[in-house]
Amino acid sequence: MIADWRTAPINEKLRAMLGFLEKYTLRPSEIVPADMQHLLAIGISEQAIQDALYASAIFQIMNRLADSFGVDVPPPEVFASGAARRLERGYYSS
Repeated sequence: MIADWRTAPINEKLRAMLGFLEKYTLRPSEIVPADMQHLLAIGISEQAIQDALYASAIFQIMNRLADSFGVDVPPPEVFASGAARRLERGYYSS
């Protein structure tokens, strides 16, 4: 999924949400009511859409702050190992 969410073996709700979030991130001025109506029509709840938008906004803010302050981003291997640990142990384990 990380390589290409468009062709990854994921369900249509997730694919639609990722497409919406990409548009929200890269071309927010192009968001129209039909975008939201489509998500609702395929069964994504308003709460799920709101949660996804909040998470996306937080990541966007953090990325802009990191860029502004010159924060170094670790290599992809570091993120991959962290993701594997979280899948195995969850976010809140020590």
